[in-house]
Amino acid sequence: MDTKEFEEALNTEKKNIERTLSSISKKNPKNPDDWEASYPNLNVDSADKNDMADEVEEFDNALGVNSILEEKLQDINAALERIVKGTYGKCEKGREAIDPERLRANPAARTCVKHS
Repeated sequence: MDTKEFEEALNTEKKNIERTLSSISKKNPKNPDDWEASYPNLNVDSADKNDMADEVEEFDNALGVNSILEEKLQDINAALERIVKGTYGKCEKGREAIDPERLRANPAARTCVKHS
């Protein structure tokens, strides 16, 4: 299987996810593969309670988005590793080839439709 098309798609998606993550999170200096949602800098003494509640709600939303994007990023990195190892496009459960149309729809797919 020629993986160039899928590698390009994965790298493009990876850049987009990292760009989005960097707008709501920061990399953990102790683990560069880990992103942490940025907590708002609240000045409790002068902040309005409604503004503080809004900031906390935004942070809560960022945590959820951060978690989903981190998981997608891990899947993409795993798919890129499979390309390097020569195992990309093979179902992790049954070892059969994953349909290229499935990979076009989800380049990070780990399994064929039968085993999904």
